[in-house]
Amino acid sequence: MSSSVQRKRIRKDPAARRAEIVATAAAVALAEGLECVTLRRIGEELAVRPGLISHYFPSAEELVAEAFGNAATAELDRLLPAAGAGAEGPEPGTAPARVAPSGTAPHGAGAADAGPLVRLRWFLGRTVGEEYDAISRLWINARHLSRYRPLLRERVARQEAAWRGRLEELIRDGVAAGEFRTADPLGAAVQILVVLDGLGVHVNTVTPARPAAVLRMAHSTAERELGLPADALGHPESTEQSPS
Repeated sequence: MSSSVQRKRIRKDPAARRAEIVATAAAVALAEGLECVTLRRIGEELAVRPGLISHYFPSAEELVAEAFGNAATAELDRLLPAAGAGAEGPEPGTAPARVAPSGTAPHGAGAADAGPLVRLRWFLGRTVGEEYDAISRLWINARHLSRYRPLLRERVARQEAAWRGRLEELIRDGVAAGEFRTADPLGAAVQILVVLDGLGVHVNTVTPARPAAVLRMAHSTAERELGLPADALGHPESTEQSPS
């Protein structure tokens, strides 16, 4: 008799299994980089044979692209829910939390149902901290690898369009509501995102600290481009606590 213990195989619905594979790959990508997303590695994480992973993703390139897309979409929906999405967020007039622990959100009215100014303040207030730094590193990783990987390049382009479109929509809503003033919502959105990308690169430097003025660069850019008074979007260094 063999002394080895046979592991009981649990059959899962194909959609649930695929979602589990993608979520696991996204977690590995965020923690260790897209280079670590391989069929064997994800199989080890889920205690299944690599062949099962390849049944859903015939090549590692497909899984890498899907892992990045999953992580980037989840972060966009957390940071800037689409209008009417019903995600939890701040009460109007409150300061946003810097970063809520994974899987949690501050109590209050739905961020997607708040006014454009509150939603933008909430968005920018959550782009500082370790959790956002992780997604920033993943974006840098993905953009570099996408130079050589067509599937990932297409997914990066799709995600860039999604982030740009979501922020542009918010700015247009703000203009329509009389809260923002700009003749070029798309241009304003791109400028804000470019600054956030630059701050993401800064995370990967050896600079020991980010001065308050640097932390506020995206806020200052948004205030300038949207005709808002100085400090209208708050200070990231003063948003440690979740609103009660």
